[in-house]
Amino acid sequence: MFTVEEVFEATVEVKRSKFTAYAIPASMFEAYRDALRTQHPKANHIVYALREIDEDGRIVEKSNDDGEPKGCAGMPVLNVLRGESMVACGLCVVRYFGGIKLGTGGMARAYAQAAKTVLATSRKTPYEKKVSYRFETTYKEIDTTAYLLKQANIEEIVRDFGIDTVVWHITANESSIEAFKRLRSKCKR
Repeated sequence: MFTVEEVFEATVEVKRSKFTAYAIPASMFEAYRDALRTQHPKANHIVYALREIDEDGRIVEKSNDDGEPKGCAGMPVLNVLRGESMVACGLCVVRYFGGIKLGTGGMARAYAQAAKTVLATSRKTPYEKKVSYRFETTYKEIDTTAYLLKQANIEEIVRDFGIDTVVWHITANESSIEAFKRLRSKCKR
């Protein structure tokens, strides 16, 4: 399975209708989709599809046709995500009507083409499930711990400062957490 870690954009034109597709990480999806509605107030439709993995490891899928005929827009975009084995990300496709009706089949092909185009130009990374890890340090260890977290490419960090200790809550993929644990154990020797 694969995902994207930043937003990618691509545009296709089909019979004068313009379809601009965006590949968006799941963590940014809702805010980005809402921003697209603001950026494109004259767009006829903003269709989306999203695939996420829940806490139990199951894939959860959502799609929306945004006023297009049922199943002719959101479902073809979702099928592209499925076919490319994409998870933890979504696609939004902004459509500006060009004056020529595409029919339901033509519309489904156009949305799928826009979705395929943006994924073809996206930098896909292998999906790794994120996990949380909690640990404590002394105040003297703060700088060393922050350095080790940076070395392990861990960026989601929350610190709670207590009286004598600092409680760290980090979230990252399993391999980064394990790399951090190894680095930390080497420093304690």
